[in-house]
Amino acid sequence: MAGKSKGVGAEPGVKVIAENRRARFDYTVDDTIEAGLSLTGSEVKSLRDGIANLSDAYALQKGTELFLLNAHIGSYKAASVFDHLPTRGRKLLMHRTEIDRWTAKVRERGYSIIPLVLYFRKGRAKVELALCRGKTHEDRRHDIKERETKREMDREVRRR
Repeated sequence: MAGKSKGVGAEPGVKVIAENRRARFDYTVDDTIEAGLSLTGSEVKSLRDGIANLSDAYALQKGTELFLLNAHIGSYKAASVFDHLPTRGRKLLMHRTEIDRWTAKVRERGYSIIPLVLYFRKGRAKVELALCRGKTHEDRRHDIKERETKREMDREVRRR
């Protein structure tokens, strides 16, 4: 992500910890938002060491709040007694109106909330969430075809 002109990793003061690359392949991303995370001290230390995985993670509403589930943050060696559970649910810090808008779309239209990137911005742990819809086999084929035609056009432009 650092080589791209836009995105989370392109900004100064942003350290990307983990990326969910599979999400863009499996889902069609309709909307994204940045949310804070409620973490314990050992979780923050583990994230600073880069011990995180978002491959099976998703967000779910519990009551009036959103929680990030199945996000694996590895244990921190120095916090042996005060360590955390690696895949525990973590509260997402968002405005009430955003939570209500996104959970309404999840309930009514069959969307899922999937984390794309986990990063530090100005020392705070943040996650970029996406409002996604699952891709069908035809959608994946269409994406591959578009990618191939774009590559061919770029090759032709470079040749001339």
